[in-house]
Amino acid sequence: MQTAQRLDIGNFLSVAFIGKASFKAALYKNDELVKTINNTDKVERKILITEAVELGATKTKLAKVFGICRQTIDNYVDVKKRYGIEGLVHSYSPRKSKATEKHRQDTAQERQKGNKVREIEQARKAEQDSASSQLQLPLNEPNVEDEEQPYQQEREWTFTRYAGIFSYLITLVAQYDWLKLLQSLYGPFAKLFMVFCFMAVRNIHSIEQLKNERLDEIASILGLGEKPTRKRIRGWLSQVLSWEQAKHLLNTLFLHQVRAGLVGLWLWFTDNHLLAYSGRERLHKGYSTQRRLMMPGQTNMVTTDQTGRIVDFEIQEGKGDIRQRIFDLANKWGQEVPYGPVMVFDREAYGAEQFSRMDHQGILFVTWEKNTKSHELEALDQERFATEFCQSRKTYRVFEDDKNVSWTAEDGTRYHLSLRRIYIWNVTSNRKTCGLSNVPRDTMSTEECARAILTRWGASENTFKHLGSRHPLHYRPGSLITDDSDHQDVANPEVAEKKKQIARVKKKLNTIYKKLARTQQVLNKNGTPRKNSAWSRLQQDKEAVEAELQALKQERSELPERLDSTEEKSLDRIKKIDTESKNLFDFVTASVWNVRKQMADWLLSIYQNKDEHVDLLYAIAHCQGWIRSDSEQVRVRLEPLEQPSRRSAQEQLCRKLRSLGAKTPNGKRMLIEVGNSPLKG
Repeated sequence: MQTAQRLDIGNFLSVAFIGKASFKAALYKNDELVKTINNTDKVERKILITEAVELGATKTKLAKVFGICRQTIDNYVDVKKRYGIEGLVHSYSPRKSKATEKHRQDTAQERQKGNKVREIEQARKAEQDSASSQLQLPLNEPNVEDEEQPYQQEREWTFTRYAGIFSYLITLVAQYDWLKLLQSLYGPFAKLFMVFCFMAVRNIHSIEQLKNERLDEIASILGLGEKPTRKRIRGWLSQVLSWEQAKHLLNTLFLHQVRAGLVGLWLWFTDNHLLAYSGRERLHKGYSTQRRLMMPGQTNMVTTDQTGRIVDFEIQEGKGDIRQRIFDLANKWGQEVPYGPVMVFDREAYGAEQFSRMDHQGILFVTWEKNTKSHELEALDQERFATEFCQSRKTYRVFEDDKNVSWTAEDGTRYHLSLRRIYIWNVTSNRKTCGLSNVPRDTMSTEECARAILTRWGASENTFKHLGSRHPLHYRPGSLITDDSDHQDVANPEVAEKKKQIARVKKKLNTIYKKLARTQQVLNKNGTPRKNSAWSRLQQDKEAVEAELQALKQERSELPERLDSTEEKSLDRIKKIDTESKNLFDFVTASVWNVRKQMADWLLSIYQNKDEHVDLLYAIAHCQGWIRSDSEQVRVRLEPLEQPSRRSAQEQLCRKLRSLGAKTPNGKRMLIEVGNSPLKG
């Protein structure tokens, strides 16, 4: 599939037809993509033509490009002007005939009656259905020629340094039907995601770093018909980004994982990490926990299960809203996971109002308690910590009681809620803390609640700590295309300036207070204060500075806390970073991470040294080997590991992978084995 040359239609507009039989058409304005449509759909083509005319396209050139007459374009424009998009959909006549007008009026009346009947039902499920509908997107049939299929070329045994990558590809194809999913959306450009998979497994942090790798060996292990040079990859990426299918792709992946049981549905941990930005554009700021300061960028809201597998993620501007994210997750997955899961989050989403809203909507949660008093915890009788367990090689003891929380709504209504309060004593480090939960006691025990909040924020830290050391977590393969943000309200800069002035005046006033404390008052012989004494001068200075401070506070109180940058000419408009390329790359990173967790679990049951099974997995993934492809199968042979116990586990893992029955989209079996070089003898 290749993009044809852009055809000029006037006024800096152009049209490009994509793929064989021109099954897609793209409209460009000043070399920037405006819209991409399915050219085989007559309605979409009509709408594109009318929009091009509205943008100033020359009708004669437009008619020549689409192979229609000039009068047809005039008819489209007239129909849209009179009847709107409905006229183009139903092919109304441009002439205002009585039959057409009557049909339009009857259709409108019937639609209005039907809408009134459905309004009540739609209102009940509007929030949940709008979120869940994102998961119900249909897939297109793969449109890939045989010669463009992966591993289509037949070859004899060929050496490659990257044979271990094949273990990830087999699992992705077998458990996620990965290649067919990608081909259904991107056709032959699915090969771009195979290159991203290679980068994620090998921890290669950018496309530019591929110049240090053996491109011919990468092409052979990934089944590509050409070397993945930087120029080719950039071309593939540009084409894929123009289709804007990233959200569709992610929702399909997340839905498949839930329905296929590839992720857990009991506990979901929601956390975030900052994607920092170092360019010149003005962006919303998020908090960097590593640097402990606010930095411009985006926040990736990631939800994982109890084993660390990624369930869902979303990239938000600036700091992000983790509180609303929890409600969005509950609404999005309410139909697929009706009896759970239990939401686990840290203190960032803490709040009585938040807890009350979650409890009202039936969202179960477990979290840390905020603002605990250490001296009160230390005063607790140790005998009350009756339940003991071990986690992450540390000993814990717990017990629980109840805690009542309350909050006041804007209308003055007072709300009360009773929560479970879990006391946790880390016996190993002799530290105590607390957690809160609304999960019924017959659903989760005290120990299970304690284990839940310790799983991600105890000694094991969180998923990002491990994921970031193995994958390029912050890499964006595409350019940082920025546009105006939908949220233009910013902190008033005058408020910050007034705060600085107030701080300086307070410091000056404090100095005067100290001098007055050290200066004695001098009196005249008649007992009156001497006017020209040091004490009198300091007293006058104190009164003047106090008056200045009071004036500054009054000015500060009159300033609005936040401003809309669109209304203030002195403020630069806030931009936002396009997330399409980042979502595509994170789709691959999440897939590879979850497959890594699955293969690590398989190794855990067959390898004796439980502390080294993850390192063994990475050793297998970095094995050299050989690949052979014929008309029926693609076979990869890994170089055996030296240590006997590791080699035995390597062979058992390969047997497990062969039993998955993975096949390429063109029907070839994907097999992996361990053995000596087939090129000798």
